Amino acid sequence: MDQNDANVLEDRFVDFAGRIIKLVRKFPRDVAGNHVAHQILRSGTSPAPNYGEARSAESDADFVHKMSVVLKELNETRIWLKIIVRGELMRESPLISLMDENSQLAKIISASIRTVRQRMSKK
Repeated sequence: MDQNDANVLEDRFVDFAGRIIKLVRKFPRDVAGNHVAHQILRSGTSPAPNYGEARSAESDADFVHKMSVVLKELNETRIWLKIIVRGELMRESPLISLMDENSQLAKIISASIRTVRQRMSKK
């Protein structure tokens, strides 16, 4: 991935975090809404800064570790999005594009991890 692609991906993560923040502002202000809001706010906004950290990794192993944290947070966010729908905090239709972006970002990160792991195994 060249520098321009990495910048574009970073912008996608920042946009994703912004969308999560906007989503949380729409939740009901009750016990369930507040709990889920806190959880998805944490997991859904952390991939952006964690990706930034991964971009400045000190080694391939450090990169894989930091990207694995990004993937972990994306996976957690995916589950919270499902909980939002099934718990009827929000209808699914406004969340579909957010779920899709989450899935696309997770696939990109998984592929990056796989590529670096393959390179590491050849050394």
